[in-house]
Order: sequence, then C-alpha cells, then structure tokens
Amino acid sequence: MKVNWLMALPLLLTAGFFGIAGWQLANNSGDQSAGVDTQSLRSVQQGNPAPPLELSELAGTPLLTRDALQGEGLVILNFFASWCPPCRAEHPTLTALAEAGVPLYGVNYRDRDSQALSFLEELGNPYDLIGTDPQARTGRDWGVVAMPETFFINDDGIVVLHFRGPVVRRSLENQVRPALAEAGYTLPDLPPLGAVEIN
Repeated sequence: MKVNWLMALPLLLTAGFFGIAGWQLANNSGDQSAGVDTQSLRSVQQGNPAPPLELSELAGTPLLTRDALQGEGLVILNFFASWCPPCRAEHPTLTALAEAGVPLYGVNYRDRDSQALSFLEELGNPYDLIGTDPQARTGRDWGVVAMPETFFINDDGIVVLHFRGPVVRRSLENQVRPALAEAGYTLPDLPPLGAVEIN
C-alpha cells in the first residue's frame, strides 16, 4: 500500500502549531505571572510630543487643554470610561497617585456625560482637569485602542510611557515603575490601599 504524504500534512501542521503555542506559553508564563503583558502593542506616541487635545467640557469640571501637559513635571493622562470595568479597578491606584502629588488628567472616552459624572461621583474625582472625547477623535490621534490607556508625559510635553491596561498596584510596580525608571523618571511611593483592589 502506497502512503500519500499530503494526507499527513494537516496532522503535521496542527502538531507544529500546538508545539509552538505550548513553547510560547511556557516561556512567557514567568512574565505573565509578574503582571507583564507580553503581547502589548507598540505605541507610536511613546518618545514623541503629545498630540493635540480637542476635548469638550464635562459639566462642572475644569477643561483639560494641551497646554496643561507641559511645564508641570511628569504628568499622567488617563483615558477612561464609565462603561469600562478595568477603569473602575484602576481608580484607587490613580487616586493614590493624585493624592501623592502627581498631576493627573482625564479624558472621558466615548461616554455619556451623565454616566461619566455618576462614575466620578461614586468613586471620587481624582482628576485635576478633564475633557470628554465622545466621538473618539482625540483617542484616535493618541493611538488609543482600548480602555483604559494611560500616558506619562514629561515637562517638555514628550510621551515617555504609553501604558495600555489598568494601572493597578501590580502593574504599577511590575511594569510602569520599571519603564519610567528606564526612561529616567520616578513616581512617589504610595501608602497601602485601605480597600481591596482588583488586579
């Protein structure tokens, strides 16, 4: 009986695919357990001047403008939304950073004003300035792909770090602080959280 090797090809390809996937999982498991996102997207903004901000005012809050992103030392610009569960999870850490004296600015992304105000009323408003981006125009300019996303901007208005995902304590310690230190920046130490935080 003659064996046709083409019939075995799908089986070999499937075994090869699962072999490569298993190898990648095994090699990345240490990074993943430390909170490192090994699949993160490269940011086109990192290392470049912060793009313009074309935002609308959120009722009762001071409007964020591009000028606020320069001349204040290291500042944090956080894209958030009331419909975003990870935004809720990162809120205690962002609040602690703001209370430690780091200027924190917010862009409410693709949200209704009433829902954004309810979100801030419920959790507290840690933002010094806020703007809304209901049509995601500013988000597109900044390269935002999912909520939440956070930008760390230096005194000259240069984006030194673009972090995708929630800035919870684990990601702050394992990803954000080391990346900022590599770029020559530090954040203040934070006191322990009084409430349980999802990470």
